[in-house]
Amino acid sequence: MLEKQPARVLRDKVSSTSVLVGLLVLAALVQTQVGALIGSAARLQTAVTVFVGVFVQAVPFLVLGVLVSGCIAAFVSPAVLRKVLPRNETAAIGVAGVAGMALPGCECGVVPVARRLIDQGAPSSVALAFLLSAPAINPVVLVSTAVAFPGEPGMVGARFVGSLATAIVMGLIWSRIGQPGWMLPHGGHEHSADGGHCVTGRTRWEVFSEAARHDFLQAAAFLVLGAAAAAALHVLVPPSWYEQLAGQMVIAILVLAVLAVVLALCSEADAFVAASMSGLPLLPRLVFLVVGPAVDVKLFAMQAGSFGRFFALRFSPLTFVVAVTCGTIAGYLCLGGAR
Repeated sequence: MLEKQPARVLRDKVSSTSVLVGLLVLAALVQTQVGALIGSAARLQTAVTVFVGVFVQAVPFLVLGVLVSGCIAAFVSPAVLRKVLPRNETAAIGVAGVAGMALPGCECGVVPVARRLIDQGAPSSVALAFLLSAPAINPVVLVSTAVAFPGEPGMVGARFVGSLATAIVMGLIWSRIGQPGWMLPHGGHEHSADGGHCVTGRTRWEVFSEAARHDFLQAAAFLVLGAAAAAALHVLVPPSWYEQLAGQMVIAILVLAVLAVVLALCSEADAFVAASMSGLPLLPRLVFLVVGPAVDVKLFAMQAGSFGRFFALRFSPLTFVVAVTCGTIAGYLCLGGAR
């Protein structure tokens, strides 16, 4: 045990912020060599252009989202939402779904909030409806979608309808089939009332700064992954593939739904990645935007940690099916067909 102490101390001193600063310094030192390498390869130059375009467009919304998320962690308790919920479970599911509009934040940050709601006595179906709606229909996400699709205002309404429907339908389904034994017992976790950021012995400013920093670094990492994936798809996938996929709508919808699960993007930035897939119709890209905030690999891991593996193994596949269905129906209703 004593031999492991230095390694543990080193890990504590080397924070994610230190790693980020180190990478930025390294990038500044080798920018000339990297620039020469990129300039000598046309495809690589195109990939970098797509990457930078997606990243730069998304960063302002990412920053805004994590600032709001930090404010919520420091100043808003889940008890506020718990007090306004109706006693009728069905009505409470609808209210919790709509309440997601008022509490912007990344899907990562809302998982511990949903856990806390359950611990405070809210039905699990109500907390899960809020978990699915908050990262998908809040103003930051909707504005970023409007900016990413400037010529398609129907995308905003379709995303709102599809995501809200996913949250409410899942809440209603879970109220019928959900079993208490599928979740970890109340209090069987380490998250605090502020959504996972402990406030004991710290000022609200400290809670805000830590929550914002944590959410930004986590979300930025997935944004980098998403921008890199968009660049790779633009360069490596031949245009003929997009044409063939566009002609097979069902397959296109399923492919982008699975891609949303694998990429695990932040909901405040995923619209710009979807917009970069210009070779595909709007409907599959809409399903990508509806599925992503509802179910992906990082959410599965977080839900398994907060609610238990038995819960995650049941909830995630069912959410995937409901999100694909609601996203597809919303696309046909709001986008005027499968275009």
